[in-house]
Amino acid sequence: MKRILVVDDEIGALTLIGIMLERGGFEVLKAKDANQALAVLEMETPDLIILDVMMPGMDGIELCRVLRGREDTADVPILILSARGDAKSVMDGMDAGATDYLPKPILHHDLVAKVRRLLSAEPLED
Repeated sequence: MKRILVVDDEIGALTLIGIMLERGGFEVLKAKDANQALAVLEMETPDLIILDVMMPGMDGIELCRVLRGREDTADVPILILSARGDAKSVMDGMDAGATDYLPKPILHHDLVAKVRRLLSAEPLED
């Protein structure tokens, strides 16, 4: 079962995204901020990471840059979910190393389909 780390400071969003992904057949790891996400990553490396942009402390864009600089997460697909859907926000996310960007609110089938596409695009391991 593929594991997905979801990072969002809004508990309602974290819960809802988790339920959507679990119903889609994924195991979900949750973190409410960048520090908690980094702590989770010290213990395990997920197959995909979903980041919210607007979080206290380190935001999702900066966290994305940090993750791209780490050896263990450099190649893990990163999906940014954000209420900010304007072109500049999307470009900032992609420039930070995000694999893809989806505006909130997100529909269940859109999220699961996007996650499945991102996971199937992973290089095959020997």
